[in-house]
Amino acid sequence: MTKVNIVRVSLLDKSMPSNILGKFLIRASAAMIAIMVAGCATPPPADDPEAKAEFDQINDPLEPTNRAIFSFNQGVDTVILRPAAQGYRAVVPPFGRDRIADFLANLKSPLVFANDLLQGNVSLAGETVGRFALNSTFGVLGVMDVAAPMGLPPHKSDFGQTLGVWGVDDGPYLVLPIFGPSNPRDAAGMGVEWYADPLDWYLGDNHMHWVSWIRTGVSGVSEREAYLDILDDLQRTSLDYYSAMRSLYRQRRAAEISMGKNPAQYQLPANPGATTPAQSNQMPKSQ
Repeated sequence: MTKVNIVRVSLLDKSMPSNILGKFLIRASAAMIAIMVAGCATPPPADDPEAKAEFDQINDPLEPTNRAIFSFNQGVDTVILRPAAQGYRAVVPPFGRDRIADFLANLKSPLVFANDLLQGNVSLAGETVGRFALNSTFGVLGVMDVAAPMGLPPHKSDFGQTLGVWGVDDGPYLVLPIFGPSNPRDAAGMGVEWYADPLDWYLGDNHMHWVSWIRTGVSGVSEREAYLDILDDLQRTSLDYYSAMRSLYRQRRAAEISMGKNPAQYQLPANPGATTPAQSNQMPKSQ
């Protein structure tokens, strides 16, 4: 084995919950790329400018493959994720679900802080540090969000958003297995955050990979429960659920990148009942 391969294996061992998962993801990614190359939508002829303009605006050249993956994800959601989220809602009261969501959000603070700095948002980085300090102490390790009532509202900041703030184009629309709507820029950002998460590094170094698995599972169920009603309504009222999800994802990411570029324009108002783009960036509270 060459030195380069040794370094690659070392990185996989430290930054992923297990080496088996790392190998699976690499092989699955290679297979997915091959499938996507074969499953590209055929562009309209050049002599049809209206159709070509619509094709370029939609920016979904992988639509046949994306729809197939979307259908697969819907099957997984129907059989596993949605029933788990419904069971979670039935068993855990709203207060408990909010505490779990706050705790999980607090664990992401180091990544949010790093992306705030990378985006040049020093004031938001300071708020993230303040929120983490307050919620980790007075909020009992983040179980209670005591920072928000004190004027430090939560916000999301990820590396895909950071790349967008830097001017990296999102590229074509992409549906990832299990993870859902994305694009090459955001998919790369997700991979970077997976490797860079300091908590996962700590757990890996201390042979506690199982904690990472539990965290991932609970996070998935918690987030799916938060969007149960929203996604049910969207699916019921949409003529084409796939197109509706594609449109909403792009709108949401555009708003988040605009927030990263101009955070002062997206601050939460004093009135908790008001609605701003910043509020749309937060996970809905449990019903």
